Amino acid sequence: MVLNMEKEIKKQHPAGSPLPTGEGAGVRLYPKLIHDALATVRYPGNGRNLVEAEMVADNLRIDGMKVSFSLIFEKPTDPFMKSMIKAAETAIHTYVSPDVEVTITTESRQAARPEPGKMLPRVKNVVAVSSGKGGVGKSTVAANLAVALVKLGYKVGLLDADIFGPSVPKMFQVEDARPYAERIDGRDLIVPIEKYGLKLLSIGFFVDPDQATLWRGGMASNALKQLVGDANWGDLDYFILDTPPGTSDIHLTLLQTLAITGAVIVSTPQQVALADARKGVDMYRNDKVNVPILGLVENMAWFTPAELPDNKYYIFGKDGCRQLAEELNVPLLGQIPIVQSICESGDKGTPVALDENTVTGRAFLQLAAAVVRQVDKRNIEMAPTEVVKVKS
Repeated sequence: MVLNMEKEIKKQHPAGSPLPTGEGAGVRLYPKLIHDALATVRYPGNGRNLVEAEMVADNLRIDGMKVSFSLIFEKPTDPFMKSMIKAAETAIHTYVSPDVEVTITTESRQAARPEPGKMLPRVKNVVAVSSGKGGVGKSTVAANLAVALVKLGYKVGLLDADIFGPSVPKMFQVEDARPYAERIDGRDLIVPIEKYGLKLLSIGFFVDPDQATLWRGGMASNALKQLVGDANWGDLDYFILDTPPGTSDIHLTLLQTLAITGAVIVSTPQQVALADARKGVDMYRNDKVNVPILGLVENMAWFTPAELPDNKYYIFGKDGCRQLAEELNVPLLGQIPIVQSICESGDKGTPVALDENTVTGRAFLQLAAAVVRQVDKRNIEMAPTEVVKVKS
């Protein structure tokens, strides 16, 4: 294309004939001059110059002292886009002429990410599993709920949204997995890892498991948006979100990105945990959020020794979540006992919900059935949830 442009310029302005007069008269503009100037600009993402990196589109136009062309970026959200446009303009003014009128547009090799609320058009229900505080077994509940839903015959995805403490890779024994991307409809989409019939994604697949993730809130939120909107989740009946404990930027990002069908709040019967569970409920019931509470899950409801399956020891208190559910007028979806196998199965990457012949396996199947009933009830009685709007 460059050669064709040069031939056209020579045809219109034979050797020795002047270009149009006016500002910058005497300067002969031709494609190679512009490309040579752009070759002095390096793209920080790969260290190559704009021409070498094939970032200069073949739509270069020259009209007297006016130059227009496009710069091509991999993604429409490229963080260096503005600085590269400015650098390209500066290079042309420096190496060609300060009188050149430069117009630069942008193109992207990858189609834009869908807007918030429309990122998962083939997902029927989005369920956030949350807890007011850490240590109550929220991730264990989220993982086993997802597995139990698969056993009930549903198509399920599980997103580990706990950016700073990802546990899904360990709980499913896929710590060495490295998701790849595939080109779909002009976009490079991450392919989730599949295990036990589940589609899984976690930031844990992309960071060093032995190092702390020291990210500011904006970086964490952007990473989460990529796991949601730049992944090929496909057709799902349930998309389970294992959210971080407490209330944070991550929760707000999820609420602003996804139309969440409903929230499941996990707590132990202990009063300290219940106090924080109230805050978790309030976060979703807030007037600006309005995400329905599907119900509470009482984890560690009692301890049952493997050799004495009929015995129950209420080491964290009895029926604390049941009482809170009655007080807040929300369903108690299930009570999950403490059994040594829960911990062992989580560490081995084999969730207890895989075995419905165990006490905990049956408990999680009952929980999954209760969640399905509440989601169906919610969808019949209530309008779809809307993403939280950001007000300036």
